[in-house]
Amino acid sequence: MTMLKKIITIGLLWGVTGALNAMPASQLWLAEEHAGTLSVKPISAADGYHNQPLVVDNGVYFTQQVQSPEGAQTDLFFYDFTTQEARNLTNTPVSEYSPTLYPYDDGLSAVVVEADGSQKLWFYPFSDAHSPRRLFEHIAPVGYHAWGEDEQLVMFILGAPHTLQFTDLKGHLPKVVASDIGRTLAYNPARAIYSFTYTTQGQQWFASFNADTQLVTQHFALPASVHYYTWFDDNTLAYAIGNRIYTRQLDSPNKVQLWRNLSAYCAGNISRLSKQGGRLVFVCDQA
Repeated sequence: MTMLKKIITIGLLWGVTGALNAMPASQLWLAEEHAGTLSVKPISAADGYHNQPLVVDNGVYFTQQVQSPEGAQTDLFFYDFTTQEARNLTNTPVSEYSPTLYPYDDGLSAVVVEADGSQKLWFYPFSDAHSPRRLFEHIAPVGYHAWGEDEQLVMFILGAPHTLQFTDLKGHLPKVVASDIGRTLAYNPARAIYSFTYTTQGQQWFASFNADTQLVTQHFALPASVHYYTWFDDNTLAYAIGNRIYTRQLDSPNKVQLWRNLSAYCAGNISRLSKQGGRLVFVCDQA
């Protein structure tokens, strides 16, 4: 994958550009299970911002802060499991975040902070023969997104409050599904649901949205400190509190289990998680 970034910028979270210089230090760690034994090692430096991991078969896409003569920015990087090295995929004067595999072409989708400061969703092809393109002209400001089936997706739209909006690539207007939502969006293909968190009446809930029924289901309450989670499998959810990772099952949500105590590797707090197969990548926010 080379030169994904010809003209653009990718954006992300709660308003990006003004906060780049103050991005907290965070480190990526890779945990691998082998015959019941867990091996853990860092795959990024400890200083600077390394975040938003996405584990795939051959490596990890992530966001990293870099310095340039013009100041701080973020680029998309890829850590290769074979070479055990990371390379900058974009390397431009603009900031990119939140790499996501694009299911309808060969490349990534990501949020871009455009020249006027707007945050929109773009497609970055893996091939140098094609140029990046904006996926939606008028939907903004986008913070995060998750793809489902039939060219459908949900997006985190920044606002007061932040909203979960459902739309597709076929030209339908976005629909507000929930308000006061959290930062993690995912799709569970086995259950055909989009998962997210949101707060109502002072309580945060893990919830799902079914595109066929258009219904939101509350599954279980979550501590207010939990902002990130990942699916371990079709039924098992994982999230961190401090430097410990816990799991819950959607079919029996009242039982919370400690998966691993990772305090030997992360003295601070574990935030984002991404898992595929026997590999888990977690973000350690520096203490």
